[in-house]
Amino acid sequence: MKNAKIQGERIISPYLWGVFFICFLANVSGGVVSTIASVYLPVISAEMSRMTMGERAAEDVSAYINALYLVGWATGGLFWGIVSDRLGRSRALSLCLASVGIFTLMVSFAPSWGLVVVFRLLGGFAVGGVMVITMTLLSEIWPSETRSQVMGIVSVGFPVGIFSSGLINALVSNWRQAFWIGVVPIALAVFGFLIIRESSQWLFSKQLKSGKNQEKLFPKTPGLFYGAMIFGTMLIVLWSIFSWMPTWVQSILSGSDGQTERGAIMMILGGGGILGGILSGWIVKVLGERKALLICFLGVFGMSVFLFGFMREFSGWVYLGAVILSFFFGISQGVLSFYIPQLFEVTVRARATGFCFNAGRFVTAAAVFSLGMLVSFFGGYGNALLGFSILLVPGFLFVLFSAPYQSKQ
Repeated sequence: MKNAKIQGERIISPYLWGVFFICFLANVSGGVVSTIASVYLPVISAEMSRMTMGERAAEDVSAYINALYLVGWATGGLFWGIVSDRLGRSRALSLCLASVGIFTLMVSFAPSWGLVVVFRLLGGFAVGGVMVITMTLLSEIWPSETRSQVMGIVSVGFPVGIFSSGLINALVSNWRQAFWIGVVPIALAVFGFLIIRESSQWLFSKQLKSGKNQEKLFPKTPGLFYGAMIFGTMLIVLWSIFSWMPTWVQSILSGSDGQTERGAIMMILGGGGILGGILSGWIVKVLGERKALLICFLGVFGMSVFLFGFMREFSGWVYLGAVILSFFFGISQGVLSFYIPQLFEVTVRARATGFCFNAGRFVTAAAVFSLGMLVSFFGGYGNALLGFSILLVPGFLFVLFSAPYQSKQ
């Protein structure tokens, strides 16, 4: 058939490619919105401290902005998963993306640090649903033969967004203008509403199952705890690193205002994640999910020790370490984004996936918030980040000694 590639009994049609691009760009937007504040954080906190905080340290402002964003993200991930299971994947995605764009735009007009925190909290609440809904949707509509590769590529959208936030920082010095990026997810919401049809699996499950199965918030399955643990342990460390790495770079610089270096490090973190995510589907086919995840835990831990344990002055080695660290991050996100949604039945898939993707973010928020207070105790940002990286060890052991769970597809 022209313009369509047959996969078994399924067809990859122009419509599916359209859904793929919307989902990919939705995750790009989520990555940009999630990290745009981190890359501008030294500027935002300094300006807001001068304007409204008096003598309060800029680190306190930064901690609130980062930590409460993650609280919103975690809560939103759970909320949007439930919405997706109840209203459907298509409508939930459009509502979610529109919310992302609106609250991101509102940051541009915030007159005080308190409103910046509120709008970032609400923006995080909206972003929490993006990956949950897109991955759930693709797991239900994409042909199984190429599903892992396609979902791995879509997961790359987030590090593409991280890269893009660094590029925006390099090109736009005014942080308020940078937050106009919120126009993009609003446009995607409109396209998604007009283009994306509801998942046939979801429609069938709504007809087939009702009553008590729909009333349960989460399924009674060990896969729920397993998924939350393997995603959450990696997430806690990586988001602490991604949130504070621009500030850490600033702290080891001398003779520079840091704008170029902060932007470059975010672009490099995103670039390594992009490569890892693209290759994740093929790596899964060769090694399997479990071995791939074990390698990711070891890689991220090794690079954390290298960067935050040994780098006391800024050099090219910082860039190299950031590339390798983010490469393993990208692989882990691609593997988990494909694996976790398929642990659960269709009727509860989005909410269970949302729980697994976001349960660890509550701990991550505490970690990010605590890091700002523990910097002086540990003697610098690098030592504090190194301390949090120890959490990768129990995550590695959990994957090593836990039996793998089977897909429900």
